[in-house]
Parts: sequence; C-alpha cells; structure tokens
Amino acid sequence: MALNLFKRVDSVKGLFAVESISLIYNALTTIMVLILFPRMDHPVIMLSERAGIVAITFALIYLYRKYPCKLTAFIRMAVQMAFLAYWYPDTFEFNRLFPNLDNFFASAEQFLFRCQPSVEFSEHFPSMWFSEPFNMGYFAYYPMIGIVTIYYFLFRFEWFEKVSFVLVTSFFIYYLIYILVPVAGPQFYFPAIGMDNVMAQHFPAIGDYFNNNDILLPGPGFDHGFFFNLVEASQEVGERPTAAFPSSHVGISTIVMIMAYRVNKKLCYFLAPFYVLLCCATVYIQAHYLIDVIAGWISAVCIYITATYMYKRLVCFCSLPTCTEISFKKHNKSVQGVHFRTPCFVYTLLIISDKCCWHESCFKNNGQTLQRLA
Repeated sequence: MALNLFKRVDSVKGLFAVESISLIYNALTTIMVLILFPRMDHPVIMLSERAGIVAITFALIYLYRKYPCKLTAFIRMAVQMAFLAYWYPDTFEFNRLFPNLDNFFASAEQFLFRCQPSVEFSEHFPSMWFSEPFNMGYFAYYPMIGIVTIYYFLFRFEWFEKVSFVLVTSFFIYYLIYILVPVAGPQFYFPAIGMDNVMAQHFPAIGDYFNNNDILLPGPGFDHGFFFNLVEASQEVGERPTAAFPSSHVGISTIVMIMAYRVNKKLCYFLAPFYVLLCCATVYIQAHYLIDVIAGWISAVCIYITATYMYKRLVCFCSLPTCTEISFKKHNKSVQGVHFRTPCFVYTLLIISDKCCWHESCFKNNGQTLQRLA
C-alpha cells in the first residue's frame, strides 16, 4: 500500500469543515468566558489559550497552502482532534460555577434500579479476571478512535475529512452539554457526600462544592493490575469532576463503531470486544451512573445524525473546500483524481454519500453520474 503522503492535492483557500466547527466552538466558549469573567478562576489565561488555538489553526492553513499534500491536510485535521485534549478539562472551568446536579442523578439511579449499580457492580466482581478486562476496555477508548480515523486516512481518504468533522463535532456537542449540565459522576460525588450517605440512600445537594474540591475516588477492582494502574494514572492527570451525563465514552465509542462498520465490517468486529468492555467499564470503575451509559447510547445516534447533517450543510452553504481526492469504482474500473472545485459538485457528492451511508456500493451505483458531473 502506497501512502503517497506527499502526493499533491488541490490547494484551496479557506477552512476545512473540522476547522470551521472548532472555531465556532472556540467563539461560543470565548463569549461565555467574557460573560462569566468576574467569576472565572483564570479567564485571561483561558482567553489567551483560545487565541493561541486560532493562531495555530491559521498557521497550519498557511503551511497547507505552501505545501498542499495529503500529509499537511492530515496534520490540519489531526491537530483539531488533538485540541480535544484541551477542550475536555476546559468544560470544568465553566460548570464548576453552577450548582452540581449529581444528587438528582444518584437519586434517579436509586429509584430506577433500587441500588447504585456502580457500587454493586464492582463489589460483586472485584477479582483480577473482571477488573483487568474492564480497565483494558476503558483504556482502549482513545486507541479505538485513533485506529478508525487512521484507517479512514489510509484506505478511505476521500471520507477522512467528513469522519474528522463528525467526531470533533460530536465531542463539542457533548462538551456543551457538560458545561450546562454539571454532573461529576460517582467517583467524585460519592467521596464528597461520604459512603455512609450512599449506603443510607441519602443523596444531598452539594452546590458548587467542586469549585474548590476535586477529590477522586480510587477505582475499584484489582489494584495491582497493569490496566488498572494505567487507567488510574490517566485519570489522575486528566480527569475532572465533569462530563458524566451523558457518557461521552459510550457515545463517542458508539459513533466510532458505526463508522468502523460502514467502512470495514471486519474492523468493526475486531473492535467490538473492546467496545463492550468499555461500556461496562464506565459503570464498573464508577466513572458514570448507569443512566449515563443509557443516555450515551441514545445520544450517540442523535448526535451522529446531527453532525453528519451539519457537515453537509457547512460544505454546501459556506462553500467550504474539501481536501479529498475522490476515487470512484464502476465495474472494477477506477476513476481517480476527480477534484470538485465548486459547492454544487461537493453538495451532489454529499447527498449521494449520505443516502448510501458512505458505503462503497454508493460509488458503484453512481459512478456514471459522477463521471458526467466531473
């Protein structure tokens, strides 16, 4: 397989769709910082960091204009995905200012299931044979995302920009929910109220407790396990009392599985065991309530449809360019190097690809039409 990383592609002015949605999110949260400025912990730093992200984005656009190839296109989109590591803890800087809602979610959990599943699950299965697989599944979250996105880059480059946009947009939708719905999850809420209250089924409101406290409950399970310690170390570095409802681990991994299934069923089947373990692990390690997981499954479908629709609209109405090189197959014959330079062509392509769910059969059925358009 030839990577052709330095193969020239059309150099086009403007933003990729993923850059556009990133700048929109940047602008929205910047406005929020300005509105909440007197209450924020370090608003000046937050504003300067946002300005830095904008500067890096436009610097990479300049780099791509100078050296238009698959590698620089990949860098532009990959950097926007890498910025998610900044945007996630950033949600805590907002929701820490608002009254915490964990008491409602813990009470709902108790009402629906007559127990706290996150406590019962780990107490009934504490051995290494359960702890290690679940922690391995939880740790597999980012590798799963990386594997699927890299697969698209290597084997379906014509869809790589869309995949990047859908993933980043899905994260941003979850982040906006986390800002507005401050739920920390059992691993933060239970230490705050004490396990005696949990056992007594008493879940008091704690107000803005997490504005000044972020004590993390040690994870349950086999504490000498390799994956147990990997998860613990990663949470100590990057976890914040935020982002519990709905579970983005479940939601994003579900979206990733949809993408994997549509591009290569074998890839989907390979990732399936990790996906199942990850979904179980979110409750097992007490990162989420069970209702967070259920909400994650439901929200994943809604957000996936929304993000896909947004991509089509952004490309069409904002005249955003694509960096993709189109390769269509018709009766085992390839038509390569077809570059669409106008929004009309791009829009037609997106309609066809959306109706056919990005499946290769789409191109087999519509190859002649696309050739005429070209």
